[in-house]
Amino acid sequence: MSQSLTKALRILVELGDQARTLTELAERLDVHKTTVLRLLRTMEDERFVFRDEHHRYHLGSRLFGLSSLALEQRQVRGIAGPHLAELNRRTGQTVHLATFEGGEVVYVDKYDSRHPVRMYSRIGLRAPLNCAAVAKVILAGMPSTQRRQVVDTIDFVRFTERTITDAAALHAELDRVAEQGHAVDRAEHESFINCIGAPVHDAGGQVAAAVSVSVPDILLSYEQVLELLPDLLTTAAAISHDCGFHR
Repeated sequence: MSQSLTKALRILVELGDQARTLTELAERLDVHKTTVLRLLRTMEDERFVFRDEHHRYHLGSRLFGLSSLALEQRQVRGIAGPHLAELNRRTGQTVHLATFEGGEVVYVDKYDSRHPVRMYSRIGLRAPLNCAAVAKVILAGMPSTQRRQVVDTIDFVRFTERTITDAAALHAELDRVAEQGHAVDRAEHESFINCIGAPVHDAGGQVAAAVSVSVPDILLSYEQVLELLPDLLTTAAAISHDCGFHR
């Protein structure tokens, strides 16, 4: 049963990337087509997947409801929403909220820039741990033992010439972030995007989430993005306050 469940979950992950045929899914999972078809029929009955007229499978409507419920169960997201919307209104730039779960930093809310040129991202997308501002903020707020354990798992992919590519450099960066109370991503993940991030604290003082502002350099220079830092820190502090945090 556990093997079937694992295969079914892998099917959902594959379909999350793009629609696929039965043959493509069988090849991706390295499983016989009859096994995949059996799982797909069950998932189709429960509306977790559906098949189009070209015999390609897609994620089904049942997942829409579950994803909404999953987001609603994140208390910090509900608290942060009005503050994120206001920050987005004031700056006109893309605003994210991210949390740590399952060893990964994940975007759980997003308010898009009003400009036609913007950062590509989506709710549910993972932020790279070695360069994203939100990831740096969350890792910097961890107890040292937990931080080391997480950093040890990182695959240090080089995205741009500025990307941090080793554990020692990342630990040094995280120490700076913890000391200054914010993080920057200066074209470390995408060569044309600069980003600043700040921590959201829960009632116990732990970093529960991170808020960021991301701006393409065609709109604002790195120095101009840093000018948005007071607004970002004010927003993060307001969310923390509403989460019960008091210095």
